[in-house]
Amino acid sequence: MTEPTGTVELKANSRARSREQIRPSAQLVQHSRMLKGITNSAAHVFTLSLARSQRCELVVTLSSLQNKVKDGSFLQQSSYTTDIKSKVENKRTVENLYRLSVDIKKIRRLKEWVLFQDAAYVKETAHTLREMGADKTAIANILERCPEAILRTPAEINSQRDLWQSVCQNEKQLVKLIEQFPESFFTVEHLENQKSNVQFFQELGLKNNIITRFFTSAPDIFYKPVEKNKHIVETLQRTYLNLGGSNANMKIWLLKLLSQNPFILLNTSTAVQENLEFLQKKDFTDSEVLQLLSRLKGFIFNLSPNTMQKSMFFSKDVFKCNDQELKELVLKCPALLYNSVPILEERLKGLLKEGISVDQIKETPVVLELTTQIVQYRIKKLAALGYNIKNGNLENLNGTKRDFEATYCRIQAKRERPMFNPVAPLD
Repeated sequence: MTEPTGTVELKANSRARSREQIRPSAQLVQHSRMLKGITNSAAHVFTLSLARSQRCELVVTLSSLQNKVKDGSFLQQSSYTTDIKSKVENKRTVENLYRLSVDIKKIRRLKEWVLFQDAAYVKETAHTLREMGADKTAIANILERCPEAILRTPAEINSQRDLWQSVCQNEKQLVKLIEQFPESFFTVEHLENQKSNVQFFQELGLKNNIITRFFTSAPDIFYKPVEKNKHIVETLQRTYLNLGGSNANMKIWLLKLLSQNPFILLNTSTAVQENLEFLQKKDFTDSEVLQLLSRLKGFIFNLSPNTMQKSMFFSKDVFKCNDQELKELVLKCPALLYNSVPILEERLKGLLKEGISVDQIKETPVVLELTTQIVQYRIKKLAALGYNIKNGNLENLNGTKRDFEATYCRIQAKRERPMFNPVAPLD
């Protein structure tokens, strides 16, 4: 039995099945009604999740769409997809792809518009990839996943190759990255912006392996004019100093923040300032705001004051606490701040179904950083050892997967320890 992968939000149908399978007790019904009432009092708002993947994917998608609209590629691609019936496939393109063992049916199913283009560089693209060390299988996989690569001119691909090689260890690593993230490599627009941003990040002190990760996980930050990225970085530096940070530690803090969350560069200085002002109005001290900013890896800037207000209002009503107590809870568990009301409600219900009380959760609020699936898995695993979480410490559920495994082994060893020393004299 392996621990489920952590996700910020569970699918609605999974929640429905779990409700059907578990008959709530009277106490649970009472808690559920309480949570439902609180949820209804807090209007639903759409927020980006902290789970690196969902929030960041939405930001990248919107930014990519803006870029395509600006350079015309969005309109161009739209014309392909809306007028497919009147187009005829480029036979030479299809034949060249077939010779490379590319799955033509897959391209027709996913990006058929590529096959209708008069100008395509199948042989040239394959030749360049082969020069870099890609084998036949790798080339076929790349072109199947990103068929629009054949629409890039040899000059565009070579320029992109030079840029990526400037931060990669060798061509072997480059080919591996292209095979894993072909869309990022073959997005050749805004080449000058990409070059300027790479130079800026290097001058800032970011290592090449971090910049390489940015290319694959957050490519949109390179498409912006370098001045915009510089402006956000300056805002972050100024914010750190204004909150009491020291000049000596500022560079380390900034580089760590950017390494953990490059998507912070897609925000605006206005959003940064508004969120900081919200926290200060809630009587968080400068050092506490800086603590939250560091613990949340800058994701706090992806939220909005309205979202944070509703989440805090929900938590305040659930735990029946005053403003000072709520602030202390948020400092213990920033999840109360960045998770939306529906997510908090779902996780609370999951804990209550396991027989855990609200007072227990209030005592150890960090448990709300875990998804319901992970909590259920860990409770079940501890129960197999005879450990009753209802009467135990919720701290035993917390931490990373490695942390929990260490806790589990410690409890297991304690349970298996003999009650007496077998080598000690009986008298």
